[in-house]
Amino acid sequence: MKKSTRSNIMLFITALIWGSAFVAQKAATTLGPFTYNGIRYLIGGFAVIPVIILFSRMESRRGAADPNAVGCRGLGRFVDRQTLAGGIACGIVLCVASNLQQLGMCFDTDAGKTGFITSLYIVIVPLLGMLFGKKVRTSIWVCVCLGIIGFYMLTMAGKSGTLGFRIGDFFVLLCAFCFACHIMVIDHFAPKCDCLKMSCVQFFVASFVSLILMIFFETPVVSDIMDCWLPILYCGVFSCGLAFTLQILGQKNAEPTAATLILSLESVFAVIFGVLLAGESMTLIEGLGCIVIFIAVVTPQLLGNRQ
Repeated sequence: MKKSTRSNIMLFITALIWGSAFVAQKAATTLGPFTYNGIRYLIGGFAVIPVIILFSRMESRRGAADPNAVGCRGLGRFVDRQTLAGGIACGIVLCVASNLQQLGMCFDTDAGKTGFITSLYIVIVPLLGMLFGKKVRTSIWVCVCLGIIGFYMLTMAGKSGTLGFRIGDFFVLLCAFCFACHIMVIDHFAPKCDCLKMSCVQFFVASFVSLILMIFFETPVVSDIMDCWLPILYCGVFSCGLAFTLQILGQKNAEPTAATLILSLESVFAVIFGVLLAGESMTLIEGLGCIVIFIAVVTPQLLGNRQ
């Protein structure tokens, strides 16, 4: 099997896991968002540690271990200052984005809708780049307009076909902006850091901040947490630990445009699993809204640097 084909399969599995995770998140809405994210990111952080150990041993065998790394207790064998800084920054932004997303689902936003609204971060990233002097192509502006239209069709046309905007949809849209910021923070730190170790740090930071907020704003009940053990464990181990690792491995040998397109299938899988596992349904207008958003998300990747 070609390396590129193997990488595309890994990315496809990643999108599949992330898409199904929206249903798991929806199943855990009986918990407060801070409680849920605090526990699942704690599990996710521990899930990545064995992967880091495995990769470190593989690098050591190749003689590729970093001799300049600075030891940091509790965060793996070697964590340099840049990786630690990147992990803290990414963790804080991830915490805000994830809790907004979970809050939106707690306000009765469907898993499928959440997946498509969240995917708008791909279109938002170039717009945020304007703040740093980057030019925005004409095609991006067209896709932004398509994204707005799709968002309107998906959220404003309610189940009855009338105006039906939900506060949960607004929180998920804010979450898309935060995930766009998360991408930009990763882009800043990733070239200077060990991505797996930075991811591990970000999960622990997101967990720590969420648990602190839980203490002040929520009253978790142990029985409720135990009732949601399966979706929490699934999102912690598979969505955080396994899927992120597959993404790292997959993007090594995948063509960037193809990688983005495959990962964007996450939103499609969110709808499919929402229908199959959660009994969700969509009106014709909402379905068309999903299609319009998907076109807005994949078009910039297909056009590349062209106007």
